[in-house]
Amino acid sequence: MAIARYKDLCVDSLDAHALAAFWAPRLGLEAHPHDDGDACLRSPDGDTAVWVNRVPEAPSVKNRLHLDVNAESVEPFVASGAVLLDDSLPWTVMRDPDGQLFCVFTRDQPVTRRLYELVWDVTGDDDAADEVARWWGGLLGSEVQRSGRGFSWAEPVPGAPFESFVYQAVPEAKQGKNRVHVDVTCDAVEGLVAAGARVLRGRGDDIQWTVMSDPWGNEFCAFTDE
Repeated sequence: MAIARYKDLCVDSLDAHALAAFWAPRLGLEAHPHDDGDACLRSPDGDTAVWVNRVPEAPSVKNRLHLDVNAESVEPFVASGAVLLDDSLPWTVMRDPDGQLFCVFTRDQPVTRRLYELVWDVTGDDDAADEVARWWGGLLGSEVQRSGRGFSWAEPVPGAPFESFVYQAVPEAKQGKNRVHVDVTCDAVEGLVAAGARVLRGRGDDIQWTVMSDPWGNEFCAFTDE
């Protein structure tokens, strides 16, 4: 049984207003800049899909989490300031104006769902990727499948705007704070701790959520009704 529920996706950025303006039309969402320098992307019905948070540091290492998106063409991304890095694969690897990697899957048919997958890097081999997938799948109530080709995936992720979460094996270790993370809701953070998560910063007068990490150091935020 799931002990948490997907809530939001959060992305760090040097210029949250500019990055929100870049991503909003590419994802079919509306950009809402905030007075504090942050921004959010919302669907036309008002649901928040992505929070873009202003941070002082620029990207310095490869993303540990990145977006895969569906699109009819990569040209609108390039015209809006993205950089094409590799188009030799069945997908196109790109870098957004803030310097973060993402992948575009071009489709022959009209795209109705632009957010495709959220991809997580996992240090190690197939077993390591599958272990992380099963931890998050158990946490959020997803079915997990193993590819045998270096990655496992969890789908569906209840409440998430993605088709799946993909966990891929990579050789490099995690360095620094992830610039992309998920928010979850739960009845109590004690259940997350019992499952192996760690509290990094408790909720208080300044924040109304708990900053946590999974057993492999991937940060996430937990919201409760307490």
